[in-house]
Amino acid sequence: MKLTTAALAATLAASLASGAALAAEGKPAMEKCYGVAKAGHNDCAAGAGTSCAGTSKVDYQGNAWKLVKAGTCVTIKTPKGTGSLTPRG
Repeated sequence: MKLTTAALAATLAASLASGAALAAEGKPAMEKCYGVAKAGHNDCAAGAGTSCAGTSKVDYQGNAWKLVKAGTCVTIKTPKGTGSLTPRG
């Protein structure tokens, strides 16, 4: 049991150290990804009828975006298709 606790502590320490290194280097590159936000969970500027963050009215609204790690948007799958780098009507 002590070995498991020690291994867990070592893993946690390594994770914290890598997180600190990332923070020292700056934030990861992000991109706007349209059509992947659940209703009310979009980031800013979701188009007509919305004003800013959290105002999208439906799940996966085509003109509502979330910030995601750069290079991942088009691989995000939703019931309405994949994420898009441009707004969808």
